[in-house]
Amino acid sequence: MIFYSGFALKDDDRFFESYLDESDYCVAGFSYGAIKAFEYVQDSYKRVDKLQLFSPAFFQGKKERYIAMQLGAFSSDEKAYLRTFVDNCFYPAPNDNSATLDSADYHDLKRLLTYIWDEKALAKLKERGIKLEVYLGADDKIIDAQKAFDFFTPYAEVTLIKDAGHFLIRK
Repeated sequence: MIFYSGFALKDDDRFFESYLDESDYCVAGFSYGAIKAFEYVQDSYKRVDKLQLFSPAFFQGKKERYIAMQLGAFSSDEKAYLRTFVDNCFYPAPNDNSATLDSADYHDLKRLLTYIWDEKALAKLKERGIKLEVYLGADDKIIDAQKAFDFFTPYAEVTLIKDAGHFLIRK
């Protein structure tokens, strides 16, 4: 299995152990890592049977003002931005300080905030016989889980987890 971590995180696959398919033919990703996993599978000639997306970064429809505010907050105080980000990933559960931070990059943040999921590419994956699973926390403070649910449902088996946030941890 190949796993892509979320923005500014590493070793975050442990938050999804109960959902992960450890098969050699599975590719998975969390949040920003979901974008990377999707693009890897799109471009791969290797056998992939399943693509698992955990709380995929989904900001389609957000106003430019929101994106500018996020980028500005990151630029002005990266440490404070990341503390708030991690707290919001855990919500509604309390932050237990188990998330491991990695380097954070302004351009990665901008890319994930402006990424547009390609519906035609999602349909092609489905046509190729790749099973797509999307997992969302109903109480996610990072993304709009309902909009992501509505968007991915035609292409994937979507699981909306009650009382869970971005890390899919229940309160």
